[in-house]
Amino acid sequence: MNKFSIEDETHAEWQGDFSSFDEAISELKKRAKTPWDEPPNKCPCTGWETCDRTYSITEFIIDDATYTPQSEAEVLTISAKEVLWLSGYEQHCS
Repeated sequence: MNKFSIEDETHAEWQGDFSSFDEAISELKKRAKTPWDEPPNKCPCTGWETCDRTYSITEFIIDDATYTPQSEAEVLTISAKEVLWLSGYEQHCS
């Protein structure tokens, strides 16, 4: 069994677990439509006005009590300047 986790790489902040890559992408599509200065996109740091969130998806293999990372890809960056889908992420996670 596998699970897919979203993490904000910039702030090392876990953002949720999903049962499929498509579910994780759906969540990021929602976030891409949410303004950068509103939760969950608003950065937790004091310099949030000039900071960004870089969301990655990690695929884990769940084997009893262990969670083994299978693949990881940076997928989306959201900031005051832009919403940027990072190219090639589809090749890293299935």
